[in-house]
Amino acid sequence: MITVDGINLNCSGIAALAYGETSVRLADEARSRAARSFEHAVQVSAERAVYGRSTGVGANRDIAIDDANAHALALLRSHATSAGPLRSPERVRAMLAVRLNQLAAGGSGAAPELLDGLVVMLAADALPPVREVGSIGTGDLPALAVTILSLLGEVRTSTALLAPVACDPKDAMPVINSNAATIGDAALAHASLAVLSRSAITVAALTFAAVDGNPEAFAEVVEQVTPFSGAREVCRSMRRLIPSIPAPTRIQDPLGLRSMPQVHGAFIDALSHLDDVVCRMANAPSENPALLPGHGVAHHGGFYAAYLAQALDTTVSAAAQSAQLAMARVSMLTEPGFTGLAPFLGAGAAGASGVMACEYVAASALGSLRALAMPTAVQTVTLSRGVEEDASFASHGARQALTAVDDYRTVLACELVAAVRAVRLRGARVDDLFDDLTMEMADRDLTADIAAAARLLPKLADIPQRTRIA
Repeated sequence: MITVDGINLNCSGIAALAYGETSVRLADEARSRAARSFEHAVQVSAERAVYGRSTGVGANRDIAIDDANAHALALLRSHATSAGPLRSPERVRAMLAVRLNQLAAGGSGAAPELLDGLVVMLAADALPPVREVGSIGTGDLPALAVTILSLLGEVRTSTALLAPVACDPKDAMPVINSNAATIGDAALAHASLAVLSRSAITVAALTFAAVDGNPEAFAEVVEQVTPFSGAREVCRSMRRLIPSIPAPTRIQDPLGLRSMPQVHGAFIDALSHLDDVVCRMANAPSENPALLPGHGVAHHGGFYAAYLAQALDTTVSAAAQSAQLAMARVSMLTEPGFTGLAPFLGAGAAGASGVMACEYVAASALGSLRALAMPTAVQTVTLSRGVEEDASFASHGARQALTAVDDYRTVLACELVAAVRAVRLRGARVDDLFDDLTMEMADRDLTADIAAAARLLPKLADIPQRTRIA
């Protein structure tokens, strides 16, 4: 069980909750912290205008409202507007976990009963119907508005809640001013890409064995000339995995192997930065306005997710560069000059196609990944009569990162199919872990092989802590 305290939620915890691997409880102190913020909000709202509680929102920010509850309920209904397909249960659970933790950090002014409701919603797996389109990186307003309407009993959840949440709508309004859905998506993308980034090193080590690579590219001195933690991790992992070669075949390998510390290492470092940004945002009360007891009220732009948008763009770009090296290694494996085997690792009849089609599949996935690497943070838009004149579009960056997971996985799976085949054709014994990949070498449809390799990749993530794979 994960205890949500508003302080310690991380990407792995978000993923565990999203995939139903653990349950959640709310720390007593966290609920008390939220209650203090709620009491502070009530007090401050009686003394001065507070955005969204005693005024309208957006361009209506200077318009005082008469009936706070009626206005807030109308606002929730209008801001639930969205479009597109429904999001997966995993993504909705990730959003709920993030939003619960942010509220537990205190500062939103939301009623503590709303936190209780989110706990019940997660425990019952009673998920609100969150659609894909509507966020622009300045608050996931539609996703969170429909969530609060679900808690209030206005919108049906995937399974029935025992009872609606007992609170005034005006106390629910602060909950929607967050990027929780985007942060949740980013956490899930990070969790998947981090596993694949480790798997990629194992796959590259197999390719290294198949082409008699030069280990100098991963020597200790390379750690000194590329002084970054990701590059050092690649060097050390490859040294543990690759065989010792007294006399390398080539003075230097193509960039697909030789530049792994510099390129794949940058991907690892980008993931580390994304992890840091997601964790900070998931544990921060970034609502506008901020209602922290002892600090009055502050109207601000903390909902503008520029840090997250830039971290996501960098991560997807780095994934694309890493995949480009993997694609180059697939091409190496089809070339007799590197493997000493038939072209395309064909076996049997002359002119056999072998893994030729894998190269095409990898290129297709790489093309999609490159398109996803186009930055989202440089987009802009002007809304609400000009008072909201920019947006981070982090929500789009997070969706691109989630899609990038599939494309990156496909490129690695294609390399794995080719690398294992090459090592076997050369008469070497590979680790028993690769027994899931068939030893059949005749020309055939390799779709099932690529799928099996994709399923195997997570199992390869921790192999760099071992020694030798072939």
